[in-house]
Amino acid sequence: MTIELLQNYWWLIISLLGALLVFLLFVQGGQSMLIGVKNADQRSLMINSLGRKWELTFTTLVTFGGAFFASFPLFYSTSFGGTYWLWMLILFSFVIQAISYEYRSKKGNVYGTKFYDTLLCINGILGPLLLGVAVGSMFFGNEFCVTKAKILDVEAPTISTWGPKHGFEAIVCWKNLVFGVMILFLARTLASLYFINNVNDEGLQKAQNKQLIINGGAFVVLFLITIVLILTSNGVDTTDDAVQWIEYKYLHNFIDMWWCLFVLLAGTGLVLWGIGKTLKTQAKWNKGIWPAGIGVVLVVLSLFWVLGFNNTAFYPSLLDANSSLTIRNSSSSLFTLKVMSAVSLLVPFVLAYIAYVWRAMDSTKISLKEIRD
Repeated sequence: MTIELLQNYWWLIISLLGALLVFLLFVQGGQSMLIGVKNADQRSLMINSLGRKWELTFTTLVTFGGAFFASFPLFYSTSFGGTYWLWMLILFSFVIQAISYEYRSKKGNVYGTKFYDTLLCINGILGPLLLGVAVGSMFFGNEFCVTKAKILDVEAPTISTWGPKHGFEAIVCWKNLVFGVMILFLARTLASLYFINNVNDEGLQKAQNKQLIINGGAFVVLFLITIVLILTSNGVDTTDDAVQWIEYKYLHNFIDMWWCLFVLLAGTGLVLWGIGKTLKTQAKWNKGIWPAGIGVVLVVLSLFWVLGFNNTAFYPSLLDANSSLTIRNSSSSLFTLKVMSAVSLLVPFVLAYIAYVWRAMDSTKISLKEIRD
């Protein structure tokens, strides 16, 4: 196994984990709706439904981050060291989620359930939004410079240098924000499809059908805007070691790797079909989460592929093109990638376990009778 083969392999693994994470963000999407639900029974149904799945999202996030940082450690040191506040806000929002599910219904809860519901709502909004901002910055660039020789500097052994804002510039970039808001509305759309599929309550299904119209419509508009921004953006090309900015780089990638375009279109079609059929049947057809979920995975896979393959820098530098990170110059050593690849053979068994647990938990739909009893 050559190092180039292993680098490609691990980018595929990361792409799959990232795609699954985006799908599982329906948990955050559902949490973002809690504050607006005045009916106590419906809110209880939503929380109990999400409570069965939130750990899958949390675990996938940790696995995605761990795999990314271990296989491409220069990305870890550059991104986390520079966009410090962005990553800390993301981590903080998921920490309060775990605390909320753990203590919301504990006896002697002095803060009350509404306090923890508010924390869940904060995670539901900030989680998808900031994760979208982080991924958006991988397309639209960041302000950093990489000087590997500085690791020998005793006084300041810092390879990557950033501006004084420590990540806030990524948060306020309007293109990144569009990407983040799009992910947020996608999560809310998937959450409505999930509730319609998972909860046996006519009132909640009608309410979520209305939410699906609003959030689904907003998502489609934002998704089209995001795709246009990506296709018209410049990117860093590293063909023949000639590092340079190329106009419409991601559009060229879709053309050169036509199969990525096919996957993108197929995934988009599945998402629209899942949303459209659910709306057409007034939520009587409750399987929309599955075609939409598969479609989301396909779309995210295609975006990660055009981001990292075809001699493309997946973390472009706006200050110095030569500092841009690629899967070639930011990966771990051949030995590390080999050891990690052996461990990755367990991934299918983990996915099978998740599928088994999901099926077991959803064998009976949640109802008010179940919660009250």
